[in-house]
Amino acid sequence: MTSDMKKLPEETEEKVRTAGSEGTVGTEPVSSESDTADQVTSQADAKPASGAAAEPAKSAEGEGQAAPRPKLTEEEREARRKAAAEARAAREAAKAAGEGGAEGAAPRAKLSDEEREAKRSAAEARAARAAGNAAKADEAEPAAPKPPSPNQPKLDRMVELLKQHVAEDAVEEAYINELDRHLPVIVVKAEHWPTAAKMLKEHAELKLNYLRNLSGVDQETHMEVVYHLVCLDTRREVCIKVKTDRDQPSIPSVTPIWPTADWPEREAYDLLGIDFPGHPNLQRILLTDDWVGHPLRKDYEPIDPEV
Repeated sequence: MTSDMKKLPEETEEKVRTAGSEGTVGTEPVSSESDTADQVTSQADAKPASGAAAEPAKSAEGEGQAAPRPKLTEEEREARRKAAAEARAAREAAKAAGEGGAEGAAPRAKLSDEEREAKRSAAEARAARAAGNAAKADEAEPAAPKPPSPNQPKLDRMVELLKQHVAEDAVEEAYINELDRHLPVIVVKAEHWPTAAKMLKEHAELKLNYLRNLSGVDQETHMEVVYHLVCLDTRREVCIKVKTDRDQPSIPSVTPIWPTADWPEREAYDLLGIDFPGHPNLQRILLTDDWVGHPLRKDYEPIDPEV
């Protein structure tokens, strides 16, 4: 054991001498003062030339640690600060020059006479083409007139019968609703409505004996009741509209003529406030008797907003 302990210092001393000659200890490089100066200038010069031995590292107590970086002198610090300030000033100047070039770009070069003439000719050509297209549109043949609705003769006949059997001014308006399968629509004055309703149901040529639907509408300027009538024998259909005042809406009831108008008239009274004189039992059908207002009116304001 004693001989082994003696060999250990000798081997260690040999490794230290070898490391000193190669400039390294362990795995970390050891640099001398001359090597440090060389590293600042060039990395290639930092390595010692082949075959030349570098100076032994000056480390404290031979621990094999790299020598600390030498402190800069006051002159070196001042030189570095000056160089950094000059670099910042150069960057700011370059940035300002770029922005100034974008804002104060050189004015557009003036067009030559040939270029002006070419642009003027192109504009005149565009205007000529537009004028030509407009002229062609004016010269085009007018669209063919729309063919009459297949139900137009039926509408004309009903209007004729109403004027003949009710009153000359019984009809306010008549038209074909093309979107609803060319349904004939007749607007009848409210004061002539009871007589017109009876004629539409009982006339032998019409026989509109079934009221399929009745609905009230708030048109904001007036109230309106819409009736869809059907002849069960011929399947002829017609829509009758009756207008009334919005503040005091009132239209004579047709429940005595078409019993199916009973509940729809009550609903229109309940939700829109339209009165139907002659109805056998006109009272609310959906809301309670103490309900204030009529919810389907467009000016309705509920007392309790949560309801």
